[in-house]
Amino acid sequence: MERPLAPHLLTMTSFEIALKSTARAVEQRLEELLPREGRIAESMRYAALAGGKRLRAFLVVESAGLFEAKGALDAAAAVECIHAYSLVHDDLPAMDDDDLRRGKPTLHIKWDEATAVLAGDALQTQAFEIITNMQASDAAKLALIQSLAQASGAQGMVLGQDLDIAAESAATPLTLPEITHLQALKTGALIRWSAGAGALLAGEDPAPLHAYAEAVGNAFQIQDDILDVTGSEAETGKRVQKDNAAGKATFLTLLGLAGAEARAESLVEQAIEALNGYGPKADNLRKAAQFAITRTV
Repeated sequence: MERPLAPHLLTMTSFEIALKSTARAVEQRLEELLPREGRIAESMRYAALAGGKRLRAFLVVESAGLFEAKGALDAAAAVECIHAYSLVHDDLPAMDDDDLRRGKPTLHIKWDEATAVLAGDALQTQAFEIITNMQASDAAKLALIQSLAQASGAQGMVLGQDLDIAAESAATPLTLPEITHLQALKTGALIRWSAGAGALLAGEDPAPLHAYAEAVGNAFQIQDDILDVTGSEAETGKRVQKDNAAGKATFLTLLGLAGAEARAESLVEQAIEALNGYGPKADNLRKAAQFAITRTV
């Protein structure tokens, strides 16, 4: 006899079920892979197992599914370690100075700043250890390691964070092209890596998936800017109105609410068009693009 769906799943779409299923699977894999003993291990687990959408992990798993590539769950766990590290460091007083993340105290509030720095460092290196030990060809592992280092380092996410910090004290607000470039690095680089990971695992060309991800990453950040203004702390699990209070230029301040929403919708259309060559197998990726601008957290 077929087992009935749990009551809370009956009202969810197939995409939402797939997203939650991937989140559970990657969290279980992280539970297995992360160290357990000691203060740093405890703080690493606090950061990496704190829930969240796991959209990057979802993009890895779905992109791998296009090519029936193996090793997706470990690659997904690796990028979630990088993402968790980036949030821990981003929340520090020297950066964004946040005391709330996903409705819980940020790591430096729960422990201290030194522990947060070290836990972030350890999560970053954990990601590369996971890829090194995963079941995949040496060529695939090398491609994943090299591209993840680029996406998360001085050519990618870290550069984006530096540009964001500099923008807070700049004499003039950033222009739209400057904000687009900044966010393509700070937020978009890891999304781009995640969507292309499946192709790299299979030894295929990631270019169409990179094009998809660049549009999705931009749309995702626009929605973040919208939620910072229209969302509530209870919904988002973090402080809101921070960009406005800091006087930072965002997609919303430059385009207005209607303009920002229109731009995000156009980007989703671009993302979906980039998937034309993959047929029905890419349906969840198409829905992920829509989710990027309809989410409320």
